[in-house]
Amino acid sequence: MQQHDIAEILNRPLSQELLARDITRLAYVAADGTPRTVPIGFTWNGSEIVMCTTPNAPKIAALRANPAVALTIDTEVHPPKILLLRGQAELDFVEGIPAEYMEMNTSYEMTPEQRVEWEAEVRSLYQRMVRIVVRPTWAKLIDFHTTLPLAVEELVRERAERQNA
Repeated sequence: MQQHDIAEILNRPLSQELLARDITRLAYVAADGTPRTVPIGFTWNGSEIVMCTTPNAPKIAALRANPAVALTIDTEVHPPKILLLRGQAELDFVEGIPAEYMEMNTSYEMTPEQRVEWEAEVRSLYQRMVRIVVRPTWAKLIDFHTTLPLAVEELVRERAERQNA
């Protein structure tokens, strides 16, 4: 997929709405060779998805061995709105807490007092973190109005051919 095609998809208003959400599902191949999908907080910086985790998370060893990932960002309404992304995970080990981690946790409903307590807990717990950075190399937006999954597009096309025959 060409970079301008990816940019066109990611710049659509619905994609921008999905990229502003809190949680993505990160799919990768685990160390034992089996697939994994985990929900993880993220932020979009305009060109990359940034997720943060602990250096001892099992996904870090797996991503070192095989950085290929897929991401799903979707809604919980009918019909769902779905943004599918693929790319390579780059791991950036940092001292302290990355600014993105604090940013990606601002939309949770917390009182100001809860936020202060949460930040104090985070700062006391995490001495190092890993930024998992993914620059999309493939993207698909599915809204079930203007775009469909490829298999459903094929069924729609087959139905039309049967009706026109």
